Amino acid sequence: MTDTNTTKHLYQPTSPNLWQGRIDHEDGEAGRRFHQMVKVINDDRTPNAHPPGMVILGFCCDQGVVRNKGRIGAARAPDLIRKVLANTAWHHNNQVPLYDGGNILCQDHDLAGSQKELADHIGTALEQQNKVLILGGGHETAWASFQGLARHLHRQVKTPKIGIINFDAHFDLRSYSKDDNHYPSSSGTPFRQIADHCQLLGWPFQYACLGVSRASNTQALFNCAEQLQVFYREDHQLVTQQLDKRFAELQQFIDNCDHLYLTIDMDVFPASAAPGVSAPAARGVSIEIIESLLQPILNAKNAAGESKLLLADLTEYNPNFDIDSQTARLAARLAWQISHSMLDSSVLHSTTSPV
Repeated sequence: MTDTNTTKHLYQPTSPNLWQGRIDHEDGEAGRRFHQMVKVINDDRTPNAHPPGMVILGFCCDQGVVRNKGRIGAARAPDLIRKVLANTAWHHNNQVPLYDGGNILCQDHDLAGSQKELADHIGTALEQQNKVLILGGGHETAWASFQGLARHLHRQVKTPKIGIINFDAHFDLRSYSKDDNHYPSSSGTPFRQIADHCQLLGWPFQYACLGVSRASNTQALFNCAEQLQVFYREDHQLVTQQLDKRFAELQQFIDNCDHLYLTIDMDVFPASAAPGVSAPAARGVSIEIIESLLQPILNAKNAAGESKLLLADLTEYNPNFDIDSQTARLAARLAWQISHSMLDSSVLHSTTSPV
């Protein structure tokens, strides 16, 4: 049971004014944009309150970045990404609704409380057969995202095979103390927390980290990745000349998973393409390569023809250091691409009838 007195100050409905933009009346339905299709909902956790579709949630939190000694500002990111996404063109089937489920806030430095609140909202959205896209926030978002997905799947399967695919310059496998005192959890610990959670439940820990910068990860983190059998590729390995190998490896990883959770840390891109991040990358991975590697993830289907991708998040956009909204535009483009896949796969599933 959710304590409404506790959660009330952690939840904020999205202002409809954020979803504004150009309207091309002369083009009719073919001229529609995202802002014309979004339905803002106000923390409605009533079962089956809305037809299933896709839900956007914001996580206005960078407390994990503060703890990780990073540059703060990511808490402001969700609404700024929404503003850019609002004016992008709509190319989706209109049978599947798109909802904005509001923002989760972090108050009084209570990171665990805000992560639990986000996990609750994700779990509810998934239970109502929605796909979910989270706009972070620091990468502490990932621990909340996985908890929400894990709770949902654990109700259906005793041992779900969840594949985590993280485009990131960092492993985010830092050590932390369970009491959160000596080495508190942070934006650098989410996948270590997920690994411990999977071990506790007896689940496989299937984690792929693509774009790792050796210059930005200590040997201790590489040792941890090896110990946990993380599949990873470094930034210099994600290049055009090696793309066929990367496709084959990624497809093999996907084939061994029943469900996928995609997370993109904006610092995986070069600082020239994404200057507005908490930890800018000197090298990074090109937009073209990451867009190419997203395709097998977005297109992955299970034996029933349903999309394996249930949940995705975008993290570490820091508007305090952005230049001419360059990083916001890149984050919005990724959100546009991911939502395109989620909405279209929902259409396919809802309109497919048994033979």
